Amino acid sequence: MNIPVLIVAVVTLLAFLAHLFGGTRETAAIAPADGEDKLAAHWVQAMCAFQMLAVDLLVVAVALFAIVFTDLGPHESLIIQGFALLFFLWGTVWIIQVVWLKHEAVGLLRLPHWIVWFVCALLLLYGS
Repeated sequence: MNIPVLIVAVVTLLAFLAHLFGGTRETAAIAPADGEDKLAAHWVQAMCAFQMLAVDLLVVAVALFAIVFTDLGPHESLIIQGFALLFFLWGTVWIIQVVWLKHEAVGLLRLPHWIVWFVCALLLLYGS
């Protein structure tokens, strides 16, 4: 059993659950008032994109659990490295977005999700 990959699979499943339940509730709470049609369109788009990421998290978690509990043969290491790249890209895009938006109330330490993605990437590289 590949323990580093198992750890990342569990973290990813937990991220999916947090995203699905907590994140949906938080994002729904910022719905614009009636009559704010332009803002409403952007909010609905954000809700849809948010749920698309939840699906991605679930698919990645299931795939990582499959790697842990099956033998993918000689290609397993390459597949795990591909997932490491995905987590690295998630972390990188997160940092770029937070820095680019430059909002005074929110910084990299206020939204430290990128740290989780980079740790997961390193664990996957270690497990590959």
